[in-house]
Amino acid sequence: MSLEASAVGELERRYRSVRAASERLCVPLAPEDYVVQSMPDASPTKWHLAHTSWFFETFVLEAYLPDYRPFHPQYRVLFNSYYEAVGPKHLRAERGLLTRPTVAEVMVYRSAIDEAVLALLRDGASAALAARIELGLQHEQQHQELILTDLQHAFAQNPLAPVYTAYRARGATLGEAPPPLHFVSRDGGIEQIGATNEGFTFDNERPRHRVLVEPYQLASRLVLAGEYREFMRDGGYRRPELWLSDGWAAVQSFGWSAPLYWRERDGEYYRYSLHGELAVSAHEPVCHVSFYEADAFARWAQARLPSEAEWELAYAATPVTGHFAEAEAWIPRHTPSGFGSAWVWTATPYVAYPGFRPEAGALGEYNGKFMCNQLVLRGGSCFSPESHLRATYRNFFPAAARWQVTGIRLAR
Repeated sequence: MSLEASAVGELERRYRSVRAASERLCVPLAPEDYVVQSMPDASPTKWHLAHTSWFFETFVLEAYLPDYRPFHPQYRVLFNSYYEAVGPKHLRAERGLLTRPTVAEVMVYRSAIDEAVLALLRDGASAALAARIELGLQHEQQHQELILTDLQHAFAQNPLAPVYTAYRARGATLGEAPPPLHFVSRDGGIEQIGATNEGFTFDNERPRHRVLVEPYQLASRLVLAGEYREFMRDGGYRRPELWLSDGWAAVQSFGWSAPLYWRERDGEYYRYSLHGELAVSAHEPVCHVSFYEADAFARWAQARLPSEAEWELAYAATPVTGHFAEAEAWIPRHTPSGFGSAWVWTATPYVAYPGFRPEAGALGEYNGKFMCNQLVLRGGSCFSPESHLRATYRNFFPAAARWQVTGIRLAR
């Protein structure tokens, strides 16, 4: 059954808005910036722009237009990320070697895919087609966050400390000290977490299920950089008793002595941001720490990290408000909300919920096959689009990852 005209119009508006947001992130860039790949886990901006278009071409246009002819046959290989069911793919670690297609050619590709998707949508969208397009938009919003994190990592390798964009609101956002941290007590019991069937959710958020949660306390705010400095001053990176075994091995192997992007000069710390190098403010939430660092800090603070169930139950009824990408500040700041500013590491391994069923076909590879050797993060960051987040959203990264905007909220 076809959607009503108003629903089609709203989906078209959202499609245009999300696609334009990706390109708006590229306005400050020079052509050279689009191609850099600073590590195997990151991707060039140009690749992100092309891959998100590939997603719509592969899973929308090819799926719903029987006579569809690919825009370019080789793009199917170049811009496939990890979908084995789709076919061969270019090596992830070598995406930075793709000087062609050019940035201009990728933009032509995006325009062509947009024209085709919007024409298909106006031709009479079914609920199934609308759901597939929404999945593509949510996928693109994930890549918008990755564009920013990957650019920050790439720019941080440059001794010139390039400025992506000027920080227009630094004084207003970081000038005042947040309130003292306190712990909020919460009842335990048999509760339900996970997504219902209302609105969009990824398959890894489902099904809704029961969990047993003991009574617990959750910190009223994120850990601040000034508080993390006290951990560092107390020998936090030199005391093996504070660290998990793998975490201590990472400290020794990688030479960690501070969060990623922090540099010490004359006894003061500075950190690289998308606004260039800034003095670390004691009042901003600490970010770019690994799970291992978050866990060690929590142990030093005589606390622990929350489980994902504890975090979700605390904020399930809370509106998604906070400090997000739309503010274009790109720096964590204190917010009374549980959302935004910095992703929160939880102590929960990223595994399937009871009764989990991946999507059918190639889209079943989206989340399910990564449910191993990763930890769940919750809440979103200042790089996350606000409309992309919800209380049931499950992000996931390996324990040693630091280039995402990841922070700490304590529990006990």
